[in-house]
Amino acid sequence: MDLTVKVGRTVLPNPVGVASGTFGYGSEYERLIDLDRVGALFTKAVTIEFRPGNQVPRIVETSSGMLNSIGLANVGVERFIAEKLPFLSTLSCAVFANVAGSSVDEYIEVVERLDPHRLSGYEINLSCPNVKEGCIAFGTSPAQVERLTAAVRARTGAPLVVKLTPNVTDITEIARAAEAGGADAVTCINTVLGMVIDVKTKRTILPGGTGGLSGPGILPIGLAATYRVARAVGIPVFGVGGIMDADGAIQYLLAGASAVQLGTANFADPSTCGRVLDGIVRYMDENGLERVSDFGRFID
Repeated sequence: MDLTVKVGRTVLPNPVGVASGTFGYGSEYERLIDLDRVGALFTKAVTIEFRPGNQVPRIVETSSGMLNSIGLANVGVERFIAEKLPFLSTLSCAVFANVAGSSVDEYIEVVERLDPHRLSGYEINLSCPNVKEGCIAFGTSPAQVERLTAAVRARTGAPLVVKLTPNVTDITEIARAAEAGGADAVTCINTVLGMVIDVKTKRTILPGGTGGLSGPGILPIGLAATYRVARAVGIPVFGVGGIMDADGAIQYLLAGASAVQLGTANFADPSTCGRVLDGIVRYMDENGLERVSDFGRFID
């Protein structure tokens, strides 16, 4: 049974990754799970400078998942290189740095500073719904997505994965633009824009009003987007959104994803990644599937 997945020149040992912003920089989970079973680790966002993030509270539970407004809080690229990369470089899984910025030049600068350190690749974050500048503006315009992807592509030979927002009219247009700009894969999807109001105070719970909804409630949204995107582009798709168990991950693979990422599930149960991998292996064995790409032959 071949569990590997190829993204550009990088080979993932298995199709189960952990999503950016839900797994820290990896070391936070090393005493909780066997990190060797992770297929790909997507780090917290990395920006040029340290970002303190949005005003607290930043997270609120909902009946269908979790609403967050972290605001790309991170240590900045220089501290990432000095403090986080030494641990990340010891891992056997693929490691993708999630890169964010408020201008094309900022994305380029982060990638250029990271490139000598030979990461597995970069996940270009064009789709964060809870910052007031940068990502969300780029991620909703096909022309901007293609321009930014091409600009980063010209600076590195490492695999580029573009993270797509669902908060657009036609996500396939954005995916095609990323592919045209030179992306090696796309991540589909980021969180869905949402809001929660405290009926007692009559105010939104998140200080900024809205945030990104993740968790089981967005599984059908992510599946539909992945199904459409996988048929619109010729590059691999990382399916993400609402996966809480092996069944959810298998649905994404059947929809056309080449691999998956687990997000909110990591908070609820850090062991989910291993259980999902075991479930995928068991399903492949029971259904006579020899490689991960065999999932894609079932649904037209």
